[in-house]
Amino acid sequence: MPTLSKLYKMQEAAQHNTPQDCWVVIDGKVYDVGSYLDEHPGGDDVILATTGKDATDEFEDAGHSNDARELLETFLIGELDPSDTVIPELEISKKQADYTQKLKDFTKQYWAVPVAVVGVSVVVSFLYLRKK
Repeated sequence: MPTLSKLYKMQEAAQHNTPQDCWVVIDGKVYDVGSYLDEHPGGDDVILATTGKDATDEFEDAGHSNDARELLETFLIGELDPSDTVIPELEISKKQADYTQKLKDFTKQYWAVPVAVVGVSVVVSFLYLRKK
């Protein structure tokens, strides 16, 4: 197994997310797999979808063989800096939470329109049934 000589921050690893320059992070280790994209049996899009975040779960869920794990070690370039606390996944979740809050605020603000439509419908149906 190669000696790890460099520590990377997650944000730095996340910047390498193109077919020409692709890094993935698995189990706290950083791998430069750009040269392997064309050979990956699952296609390059599978790997590219895991850049910029910890891809450990995706790697494990795919059920890679021992040969695949040994091959992965040949692309090892370093490991994540343990003092790095910024995880891009959490930033994405925070943005999604902001959008969810905005949607809730929007629905609270415009509740009167659907209530008015229902109210008018009830009145019209009551008047219609009363005529019969």
